[in-house]
Formats: sequence, structure tokens, C-alpha cells
Amino acid sequence: MRILYHHRIASKDGQNVHVDEIVNALRDLGHEVLIVAPASSTEQDFGASVGWVDRLKASLPKALYEVLEMGYSLLAYARLCRAIRAFRPDAIYERYNLFLFSGIWARRRYGIPLLLEVNAPIAQEREKYDGIALKRMADRAQRHIWQGADYVLPVTHVLGKMIEAAGVPEKKIIVIPNGINAAHFSNVPGSNQVKARHGLEGRVVLGFTGFVRDWHGLDRVIRWMALQERTDLHLLVVGDGPARPDLEKLSESLGISGHVTFTGLVQRDSIPELVAAFDVALQPAVVAYASPLKLFEYLAMGRAVIAPRQENLLEVLTDGENAVMFDPSDPQGLETALSQVCSDPELRERLGAASKRAIFEGGLTWRANAQRIVELFESLQK
Repeated sequence: MRILYHHRIASKDGQNVHVDEIVNALRDLGHEVLIVAPASSTEQDFGASVGWVDRLKASLPKALYEVLEMGYSLLAYARLCRAIRAFRPDAIYERYNLFLFSGIWARRRYGIPLLLEVNAPIAQEREKYDGIALKRMADRAQRHIWQGADYVLPVTHVLGKMIEAAGVPEKKIIVIPNGINAAHFSNVPGSNQVKARHGLEGRVVLGFTGFVRDWHGLDRVIRWMALQERTDLHLLVVGDGPARPDLEKLSESLGISGHVTFTGLVQRDSIPELVAAFDVALQPAVVAYASPLKLFEYLAMGRAVIAPRQENLLEVLTDGENAVMFDPSDPQGLETALSQVCSDPELRERLGAASKRAIFEGGLTWRANAQRIVELFESLQK
């Protein structure tokens, strides 16, 4: 098939991981894929943002910025039309973004099937975290775009229910969670070898990967560590983020700065080896509808996972089998789980073995996702 992949991501971050992995998996299956996207998305280093976009967003009134977002759809539509005429795709695959109408416009004009990948209800997400000026328009735009696709592909069933509540028929909603690239997580050095390489021999390593924000709850992990009498615990944070300075100050004030390491931003190829150093992989908090990339990577590496017991994570995890899950409303839930897992090496080994099975028996790979996408496109051409 000839597939046109359209997105509006300008930064080079975890969103791009999803894009790159799906595109590569489709190509590995023998399909031709043309990407139509902002040029800056391919020019940035991993972890970088687009400075002029950030400055524009910070300096303009929210309403004006949102109008400009809608205006971008005209530019993107023109790009799509040119690409469609030159490439003649069999199908369009688009990553949903707020006020991005160009995909459904192109679908209507050219009669090309459109699959819409949805990772978040962005209208509600932005209202909660950033604020949104044109709320009514944003809600209408979101519903209109979701309803305009042939199939909508949310990453969790929780998100799927939100999409259905917005008026999309259940039969048009196909849940496709995030996954892993099996090759990317093969031939990784053993845990002891990696620990020795990073000066962590003899430590029980608690690990976290990703962009670190306050709501992730790593401060609770540091406070818990400071209360333990044992001296072999170490927190390894693979990544960076706005919460890092406060976490470093906290660990210093509690006298355990020597037991906390932040790697800063690392290239994606380095992540599997660093995760191999983890004895306990942490997912302390997650939004209710998300499918966290880090969680699939933890599972693929056979780590013992600690995560909140909530509906979206229960779509992947089984409490007591491949993870120890805690009640997120319990003020000591995370701390109790940490005590349980860190004190029991046999439990960690059993959880880790089940983690790998969850990935490969469940088909939670990008290649399997790409196969499902192609099957959906083929069903629309019959």
C-alpha cells in the first residue's frame, strides 16, 4: 500500500518515537509511506523543542494563538493536497491534534480512507494544564475531527469511551495501545554488567525514564528512600524535566544525594541499556487515559514494575502477576509498594519474567500495531 502519514508535531520527543516506530514498522511490512509534517520535526535532536513555537505560544494571547493553530490547517491542507496529487496514496494515517482539520478535509475531497490515531483528548488536556481560551470551539473542533475519520484509534479503552461519548460510533473505534520495537530491546547487556558500567554494583536500583514533572511523584520515592535504614537503594532517573532541580534539592536536603542520579537527556538508543540497570521500574503516576511508552519498555526489559491501580494501566498490567499496583488515592500506597518490592528479590524476579511474557504474548509491538493498521485500511477498500 501507499500510505500518507500526516502529523503536526514540531518537537522531537516521545511523540516522535510513536511516529517513527509506526512508520518504520509499516515500511518493514513492505508498504510505502510518505510523511507530511512540519519540517522542524525532522531537524531537531531528540528531547528538543522548537524554540520559536514555544516563544510564540508564551507571548501571544491564548485566543490568538488558537486562531493561528486553526490557520495552520489551511497550510497543512495545501501540503496534503500537493502530496496526494504527487504520491497518490491508498490511505491517510493521521496523528490527532487540536484544531487540525486538514486530514478530514483531504479525505472528503479525494475520497481517501483516513485512520486517526488519538493519544489524548487534547481539548480537555490543554484546558486542565495550560488553559484554553476558545473552549467551546475547541470542544466542537475535537468532536468534528474525531467524527470525520473512517476509524479512530485511541491508545486505551478509557480514551475510547471518551471518544464514543463525543459521538463516534463504537464500531469505528479500534483501540491500539503503544508498543515496543522488539529488535531495539534485544542484545542488551545483563543487569550486573550495566550496573558495573555506571558505578551501581551492589545497589537495588529504582528506575524511571522520561520527562520528569512534579505530578510524577518522584519526590515521594526520594522521601521514602530517606526513611529506610538500608544503604543499598539508588534512584536512577533517565531523562530530564522541570521537576529535576527541586528533586535534586530534596535529595540533598535529606542527605541522600549520593543515592540519586539524573542522567539528563539521553539518545533513545541508550535507553534499553539504562533500563537494564533497573531492579524496580517506576510508573508512580499517569493520567487516566494514557498508554505510557515507558511502561511497555519496562515490560520488554523484564523489570519489576510498580504502578497505580487504575483502569488504563489494568488494560496492560495484572496486579501481582507482572506488576505491584497500588491505590493512587492511598497516601501511603506507593510507599507500601516500594517496601514490598524492594525487600523481596524473588518477587522482583517473578514479576520481571511475567513482564516479558505480557509484551510478547499480548502482541504489544509496533510491528503488530502496523499489521492491524493495514488490515483496517484493507477493510475500507473492500
